[in-house]
Amino acid sequence: MDIRIGLGYDLHRLAEGRRLVLGGVEISFSKGLVGHSDADVLVHAIIDALLGAAGEGDIGGLFPDADPRFKDADSRTLLAAVMDRLRSKRLAVRHVDCVVVAEAPRIGPHAARMKDALAPLLGLAPDRLGIKAKTNEGTGLIGEGAAIACWAVALLESIDPAERF
Repeated sequence: MDIRIGLGYDLHRLAEGRRLVLGGVEISFSKGLVGHSDADVLVHAIIDALLGAAGEGDIGGLFPDADPRFKDADSRTLLAAVMDRLRSKRLAVRHVDCVVVAEAPRIGPHAARMKDALAPLLGLAPDRLGIKAKTNEGTGLIGEGAAIACWAVALLESIDPAERF
């Protein structure tokens, strides 16, 4: 068995006048994440974990913020492109686990919708995608409500050429 593990991390500042998208789900909140794309820290962390496990660099290398093609991009579209890369390398996603770190909004009430939005893109059953929420206990930019971060770990497996996935 050939398995690979990757770690991803992302952080974006919060600002007024932006919509908040996390895990492919728009959440009603007074602020949104600032970034070149939709700034979905959850999807970005997953992408980095997948790319790391595949030995493919990071999200900035594939989708540079200086490239106008990715301005306001839906991060799920970026994730779909990464999944195509993995399939071309005969790598299957077997499990993804994430921790979203935010003081507000509360993430827990939205986790099931995030799983529903992301599990099919990852080719996973919902019980193979973990989405948990933590706070920063009032410390740092996250604790002050000025940013949201996410950590993700991905487990990939090389697929035998005879096996379909």
